[in-house]
Amino acid sequence: MKGLTDRIIHFFENQGFVIVSTIGTNGIPHSSCKGIVQIQKEGRVYLFDLYKARTYKNLQSNTNISITAVDEHKFEGYCLKGKARIVAGRALTAQTIKAWEEKIAGRIAKRMIRNIREDKIITRHSEALLPRPQYLIMMEVEEIVDLIPQNLRRAKNG
Repeated sequence: MKGLTDRIIHFFENQGFVIVSTIGTNGIPHSSCKGIVQIQKEGRVYLFDLYKARTYKNLQSNTNISITAVDEHKFEGYCLKGKARIVAGRALTAQTIKAWEEKIAGRIAKRMIRNIREDKIITRHSEALLPRPQYLIMMEVEEIVDLIPQNLRRAKNG
C-alpha cells in the first residue's frame, strides 16, 4: 500500500461517522457505524468500537475489514480495505481516550450551534450517553477504492 493522500485523510477526518464492515463466522458481512479517532498517512486508521458486540466478535475470527464513507453533496467517497487488530488494555493510551472525548465534545458543540442557528430546542445529546471505550480497532489499509464514478472522476480531475 502506498499510503493515504492528504485529500483522503481530510475527507475521512471530516466525516461524522464511517461504515465499518466485517465478516461473520457464517460468511455474511456485518456493517456498523463507527467514529474515526485517528488516521495516519502511512495507512493506519484507528476507530473506537464502544460495544463488544458483533464487530468485535467478527474481528476475533476474521481480520478483514473495510471502512466506507461518502459525501452525497460532493458526490465523493472512498472505501478503505485491509486488516484489523483489536487494541485493548494498557495499549489503550490516555491520549487516545482524550482524542475520543474531544471528538464527542466537538460533535455535541457543533450540534448545539446548529440548533441555536435553526432556533431548535433539543435537551438531549445522544453522544453524551455513549459508554467509555474499552478498546479500539487499528486497521492497516491495503487497498483504497475511489467511489467516484469513472466519468465524473475524469471530469473532476481534467
